[in-house]
Amino acid sequence: QTETQHHLLSRQTCCSQYSTSSPRAAPSVAQLVKQLRESTGAPMMECKKALSSPEVNNDIDLAKEWLRKHGSAKASSKVAGREALEGLVGIKVSEDGSSASLVKVASETDFASRSEVFSTFVQEVADAAAAASSSSESGDAVGDIPTFLSSAKNEEGKLLSECLNDAILAIRENLQVDSISMLKSSSTNSVLAGYVHGRASPNVTCGSSASLVELEILSEKTSKDDANDAAKKLAMHVVAAKPQYLNPSSVPDEIVAKEKEILLEKMKDTNKPPEILEKIITGQLRKFYEGICLTEQAHMVEEGNPKVSKVMKGAGLEVKDFKLMGMSKS
Repeated sequence: QTETQHHLLSRQTCCSQYSTSSPRAAPSVAQLVKQLRESTGAPMMECKKALSSPEVNNDIDLAKEWLRKHGSAKASSKVAGREALEGLVGIKVSEDGSSASLVKVASETDFASRSEVFSTFVQEVADAAAAASSSSESGDAVGDIPTFLSSAKNEEGKLLSECLNDAILAIRENLQVDSISMLKSSSTNSVLAGYVHGRASPNVTCGSSASLVELEILSEKTSKDDANDAAKKLAMHVVAAKPQYLNPSSVPDEIVAKEKEILLEKMKDTNKPPEILEKIITGQLRKFYEGICLTEQAHMVEEGNPKVSKVMKGAGLEVKDFKLMGMSKS
């Protein structure tokens, strides 16, 4: 009888261990695969392989590490060298408004660039670059991009190089951080603002193109809020008008000389006196500057489209610098 009782007790214990109603029941392999896919974005077969690996043994955290070591390396080798012409441009202005970043990350397809995984990574790069700029005295706080990615971290403390590998693993495309540009305020009276066109989602400041603008307050009557509003409008104008230079004096001499040469060539058979030709060329150069210089352009966001320099002067402001970045399909 004792032996029978012992046998029944063993069966009850055994059943209780494998009972689906037990709150301590271990998740099934299918549940683990689903959980791993949702947290990493890795393909189902890769998740199964990771979980079944002897050193992982169905441990989710170890499986994530396995995927980083094996999965992302495999994915990176498969996509390396493939052309990446799509992507997003992201911006970040520091909390104190003293520095800002503008970054471009490329992908192979527009579909991938619009995914949450991709836009989140672009934002992480922009955030980290702005943070590096705030803590650095030099204008170029990032330097070499690969070095920056292997040393800078996101808000959760993960290296950006790891974040990039995770994104490649999830998206299965060649992803590249193409460029990182910084803008730092040149004085305590300066304000920085940015604008993103074609925003990927409401949660990120990334899109198809973006700009940063620095304005300096020259008048005591101009408040920081007014300056910020003006900077935001001008940043919108920059994305729309695509200026190449800040003002006429910033245009390289060789560019101006080339333009003069073209204008003279056009008028060589007009037989006009040299002094008249000089006046005509001066007028033509003015139009040339209106096309490529920010201060000379017609402000596309202000009513009546007055010249940018006129708008700034009337507001007690001066344009100190700007940056523009977009995804080139060329």
